[in-house]
Amino acid sequence: MNSIVALKQALRRACPGIRLVEQAPMCEYTTFRIGGPVALLAMPQTAEETLAAIRAARSLGIEPFLLGRGSNLLCGDGALDHLVIKTNPGLNQLERVSETELRCGAGVSMREAACFAQRCGLTGLEFAHGIPGTLGGGVVMNAGAYHGELADVVTETTALDRDGNIVTLTGAEQDFAYRHSAFLEGDMVVLHSILRLQPGDADAVQEKMDRLLSLRRAKQPLEWPSAGSTFKRPAGGFAAALIDQCGLKGLTVGGAQVSEKHAGFVINRGGATCSDVLRLTDQIRDRVRRETGIELELEIRRLS
Repeated sequence: MNSIVALKQALRRACPGIRLVEQAPMCEYTTFRIGGPVALLAMPQTAEETLAAIRAARSLGIEPFLLGRGSNLLCGDGALDHLVIKTNPGLNQLERVSETELRCGAGVSMREAACFAQRCGLTGLEFAHGIPGTLGGGVVMNAGAYHGELADVVTETTALDRDGNIVTLTGAEQDFAYRHSAFLEGDMVVLHSILRLQPGDADAVQEKMDRLLSLRRAKQPLEWPSAGSTFKRPAGGFAAALIDQCGLKGLTVGGAQVSEKHAGFVINRGGATCSDVLRLTDQIRDRVRRETGIELELEIRRLS
């Protein structure tokens, strides 16, 4: 990375009021509660500041890492030579743009979007209520749960491309597939999306969200820090079932453990490091490969 001094000066010229934190511990900004200090954390307060900060960094040849709630992220243990830009509150726009459509900023939490849809009397986003991430991160990986995914409701997404242009991708241009989108490789930064839902009864929508949240709490280890589902769903099966079949519930490396409540989650039992998690996931993948012939793929994104 270029000189931190030069980077800070460029960011402050572009966004005079921006908050900058040097050596920010990423363990405080991720749901896994794991990660060393990042070179610089920037927290713009508006969409305009967010765009200006990204462009200022790129003008110095620095590609920033966009951070929502850090819910699907594993950060390295040592010093992280990155500029991290928080998407909330800068990209927190949430508005109804038609009878059945919402515009949601990338920094809006999935829970906030689902609750807003409920208040608008719209159905179709209930599945997202318990997903602990932001809309931007959800779009990037086509997040989903309980037989729903963002591909079902996102009709268009506006993003900042590599050349600094604001572009809008619609329909199939977004290239949604299982845990995949056109934005996954990082060439474009998601700014906001349009979600098309259906008219519904607000009370019924709330009841469904409450029911799905109760199911999540009963089945998932929400009481422990984690990054959500550790592995992608393999073709024709479920990662959790394969891990359980191999007798790996409770397997522990350092402070990292395969949850005894849900085998699809690696949890931080206290003091877990990135190294602990990676050694544990390697053991899981090796055992599952040997016993079932199936190769598991990590769903968690990494910053190292």
